[in-house]
Amino acid sequence: MKKLLYITVNPKPQEVSTSKTIGRDFVTNFLIKNTDYMMEELDLYNEDIPEINERIIKSRAELVSGDEYNSLSPEDKKDVDRINTLCSQFLNADCYVIAAPMWSISYPSRLKRYIDCIIINNKVIQISDEEVKGLLDDKERSMVYIQSSGGIYPKIFGGKFNHGIDYIHDIFKFLGIKKFEKILVQGIDMDPSSKDAAIKKAQEDIKEVIDKVMK
Repeated sequence: MKKLLYITVNPKPQEVSTSKTIGRDFVTNFLIKNTDYMMEELDLYNEDIPEINERIIKSRAELVSGDEYNSLSPEDKKDVDRINTLCSQFLNADCYVIAAPMWSISYPSRLKRYIDCIIINNKVIQISDEEVKGLLDDKERSMVYIQSSGGIYPKIFGGKFNHGIDYIHDIFKFLGIKKFEKILVQGIDMDPSSKDAAIKKAQEDIKEVIDKVMK
C-alpha cells in the first residue's frame, strides 16, 4: 500500500488546536477517498526528535557510521539510530501532510529540527563536488501544508510573504516533491466568530485540495 505521513507540529491537544483539527479532517477525508493508502502519524511534540550536533554528524549532512558510530556514547548512538528511523519513514511515504500553526511569522522550531534530521546525505539528498540535489524524485510524491494563524497573512504585511509556507514549499521542491498544496486557516483570533468561519472555509477547501494532490 501507499503511505500517507501525517506530521503535526503543535504542543496543544487536538481539541484546542486549529491546525490539528483541520489536519485530522483532511487525513480522514483523504483516506476515505484513497483506500490504497495507509497512514502513519508523527507528533513532533510527543516524539523523540534529536538535535543535530558535531558528535553524530559529519560535515555536509552525513551521519557518522562504522568505527565512528561504534565509538559514540549510548545516548549519541540512540540519536543516530533515531535519525535513521525518521529518515526511512520519510523516504517510504508517498504523500505528506504537515499541520502547524504560524509562530513568529514562520512555524514552530520543532519542525525545523525535524527537517534537519531527515535531510541527510546519501538518503534524502546527494552531495558532490559539483552540486547538491534532492533524491525524492524517485517516485511521485505530494505534500499538503496546513497552517493556522491568528491574523490574515500575507495581507497584514502588504501581500509580500508568508515565511513558513514559502520555506516549506521551497525546501521540499528542492528535495524533489513536485506537488505542493496548502490550506490556510486564517484570522482565528480576529473576532469572536472568526475562528468558526476560518475552520468552515478550510473544511470546504479539503475536497478540492485532495483532488489536486491526487491528479
